[in-house]
Amino acid sequence: MIRTIVIPQRTTVNVSFSVPESYVGKELEVIAFTEKEGFGEEEFSGKKVSFSAMSIDTRGFKFNRDEANER
Repeated sequence: MIRTIVIPQRTTVNVSFSVPESYVGKELEVIAFTEKEGFGEEEFSGKKVSFSAMSIDTRGFKFNRDEANER
């Protein structure tokens, strides 16, 4: 892996870097993004989430693995 940090001074930047011998002849992907790109600046809202909107009474239910695996 090669990681290089560049701080551009204008809109056009020429970047060159040396690659290890093991990279020669292989396809490389070069991407550019800012350090914090993709991370929301919003803080945790503190909302409490509940997954209790639906409940099923499973008392008396007996699971039959053979029946579940029948085709």
